[in-house]
Amino acid sequence: MIVATAYGQHAEQLPLKSTNSIDSVILKKMNDAQLVGLGAAIIVDKKLVWSKGYGYANRENKVPFTTSTVMNIASVSKTITGACLMKAVEQGKLSLDEDINTYLPFMILNPFFPKEKITLRNLATHTSGLNDRFPFYTSDSLYVNGKDSQEALGGFLQNYFTSGGKYYSKENFLNHKPGTFREYSNLGTALAGYIVELRTGKKLNDYSREYLFKPLKMKDTGWFLSEINLKKHANLYQKQADSSIKRIPLYGLTTYPDGGVRTSVNDLSQFFICLLNDGKFQNRQVLKEKTVQEMLRFQFDNKHKPENIVPAELNSGIFWSTKMGGKRIGHNGSDFGVRTFMLSDLKKEVAVIMFINTSLLEKDEAKFFDIYNELYQYGVQMRNSSHIRSNGN
Repeated sequence: MIVATAYGQHAEQLPLKSTNSIDSVILKKMNDAQLVGLGAAIIVDKKLVWSKGYGYANRENKVPFTTSTVMNIASVSKTITGACLMKAVEQGKLSLDEDINTYLPFMILNPFFPKEKITLRNLATHTSGLNDRFPFYTSDSLYVNGKDSQEALGGFLQNYFTSGGKYYSKENFLNHKPGTFREYSNLGTALAGYIVELRTGKKLNDYSREYLFKPLKMKDTGWFLSEINLKKHANLYQKQADSSIKRIPLYGLTTYPDGGVRTSVNDLSQFFICLLNDGKFQNRQVLKEKTVQEMLRFQFDNKHKPENIVPAELNSGIFWSTKMGGKRIGHNGSDFGVRTFMLSDLKKEVAVIMFINTSLLEKDEAKFFDIYNELYQYGVQMRNSSHIRSNGN
């Protein structure tokens, strides 16, 4: 049994009863699911109103999981790659609708449709026809235990997507024209991040630090283990088939633009507020309003959509997506020992960030969403009560 403890701070003091109530619900659900640590934040009307940590960042040494605990955030990283991509567009260094081969030092051609151009917009909406070939994508060739990957991102992508490369296969492509079929592609994201590096002349970690992390005061955020204060980094855990909890090593990722960011709940809250607030954070315009609007704009409608998509149920921005049947916007993340959520309602009134340093078996996925839903409903309750108070009722 995992005995979880709550550690938190409140940006706005709430009635004690409701605070105790959410704590007991989360602690019970964590215990039932055997989650080691959890950190969360609730953003109401684009302001942080509540944040808290529960359980352990390091179970062995009883180090509490707090909102300043650092953890890799898996695919929520794609939203940061998306913001970097849009910043480069804002600077006139990239176009979302140009053929990617204009920017690359090697040619990528889908063998099924060699004359069709692939664009950054295709990559960013997962309609490029590029495929994560399993089980290769989750193999040891991409994940490196205990350190950052030493393989160059560009070299890996060239080997994977160009004929004759050591990772090349026709199965790395779909038999669909770009733009006509949506298939989630991690490696398409890695390619977009690499193109940002080529066109800006800066590695993604340096570029994002300059244009996002510094202006947003994200002091505990980086892409690589070598950039992070490892004393603040959570340990990672996996639930096994026999229900035991196994600690797993930290790891680096060759294709870091698709899942490599390491940050805290506190830092990511500032990034999320900036996106929800049209690029503004604490009276500073970090990204232009039109840049963020294009990033978050739904790219599919009934006339222009992939053949396998119903836009009302699943839509996409630039590395930004609807979730939960079209009822939320943002991104989720899942990787070894990691489960993350960064989701808002469609009106941007109530948003939740949640980090968990434990991965469960696939059959238990609903347990993560149960906790997310509790936090979201708590946010709705806070918003309603603050509106009642402000109306003098």
